[in-house]
Amino acid sequence: MRIDIDTDVCIGAGQCALTAPDVFTQDDEGYSALLPVRPGDDPLAREAARACPVRAITVTDG
Repeated sequence: MRIDIDTDVCIGAGQCALTAPDVFTQDDEGYSALLPVRPGDDPLAREAARACPVRAITVTDG
């Protein structure tokens, strides 16, 4: 599973961190960031991508 965050699009809504707290966090400025250690295939990561109000997160296989 590959997770990408478009930091130019992210508005810091925090839905990703609320939906998948083992995968996402928010950086010092409040924008989405991946946690350093994350599960290889967390189904909540896909839910977090869907929950993003500006679609800044993409999750792909591979």
